[in-house]
Amino acid sequence: MKLRDRADIHASGRLIEDDQRRRRADAGCPIEMLAAKLPHLQLLNAYGATETTSPATIMPRTQWRGHIDSVGMSVPCGRIKVVDDTGIEVPRGTPGELWIAGPMVVPGYWQRPDANQSEFVDGFWRSGDIGTMDAEGFARVFDRKKDMINRGGFKVFNAEVENVLCSLDGVLECAIVGRADPVLGERVHAIVVVSEGITLAETAVKEFCAERLSDYKVPETITLRTTPLPRNANGKVLKAELRESKT
Repeated sequence: MKLRDRADIHASGRLIEDDQRRRRADAGCPIEMLAAKLPHLQLLNAYGATETTSPATIMPRTQWRGHIDSVGMSVPCGRIKVVDDTGIEVPRGTPGELWIAGPMVVPGYWQRPDANQSEFVDGFWRSGDIGTMDAEGFARVFDRKKDMINRGGFKVFNAEVENVLCSLDGVLECAIVGRADPVLGERVHAIVVVSEGITLAETAVKEFCAERLSDYKVPETITLRTTPLPRNANGKVLKAELRESKT
């Protein structure tokens, strides 16, 4: 079957197969990259979690090209708000934690009263994801709150740096983690998986990032490897394991 009829897309180690529309297997493959390589396809982003039991947002099929970096709008039965660290809703376009409510959200965790008290507030589930909601109601997800790097007061969203690295020729996958630093609190470290037989210098990776990112977001240390990133049974990268690794 020809590519224009059916595409096999390898996204962050997982194979996506469909006929007309494609869903991203996880947050590891920039949808902009898929759109550039497969312009004939209609790419509809969505966002959800185990706790939402189904998508909490979905991209309207007629509007995806104008909002390709968005995960869409809240489903009709749901509600999403973006809040600061104190739980106060922030202005549109301001990053904060996404809180989700609606009949699709689970009522709580089984026999975990402490988690229920901390993760569910006034009918909303605290997603732990950092994102924004624009004036039109389109949501964007940047990072897990626990994975966001604080470099001397500057916030670095992993996904932004990872998307840049993934666009570098020879890079199969990558992950960004924060490494403890006595002066800045954290510094940006990149783990980059390259194709077998590819020679990629650390300086070249830094220069590539420096041309596309603010200086404080550029990885200061880089691990180049050919072994895949560690993942759990659901295909999610084990960031905690990478943070603890010395290489």
